[in-house]
Amino acid sequence: MAKDYTQLPPNAVRRSDRQVEDEGWIRDYLHRAAFGALATVHDGQPFVNTNLYVYDEARHAIYLHTGRVGRTRGNVEADARVCFSISDIGRLLPADEALEFSVEYSGVTIFGRACVVEGEEAGEALQRLLDKYAPHLRPGRDYRGVTEDELARTSVFKIEIDSWSGKR
Repeated sequence: MAKDYTQLPPNAVRRSDRQVEDEGWIRDYLHRAAFGALATVHDGQPFVNTNLYVYDEARHAIYLHTGRVGRTRGNVEADARVCFSISDIGRLLPADEALEFSVEYSGVTIFGRACVVEGEEAGEALQRLLDKYAPHLRPGRDYRGVTEDELARTSVFKIEIDSWSGKR
């Protein structure tokens, strides 16, 4: 009889032969992946938004930002539950039968709760994003740092990680 996946935890991986249980690999993958997809919910309807992000290992959290107002912020304020996914693709694996074609890929899926952060934490998160995507540039040397006015024009989100799963 088939498993009832509705009764399993959200981070249960169907193909256990592809599951990554090495948390060091998952943390490394979270540090190096380029972008992710944030899933929020609005009145039962899933909403997915692609975002740049940064993983803060010490806080066991993901940070990202969007506009000050918009669907992502409205959804998170109404229901903090989120899912965040990152992945990349490898080689095409052709086969003699169409159903057996596959592709190598890796990914991490995170389940948690999101909230809007402000003040110093928001500024630190934005700087971490800049450091991740432009590590060769420095505030005060190559650009002016984030100002209070700029912080007031954005929403910075923190996803507190409840669970995750890795697959490859």
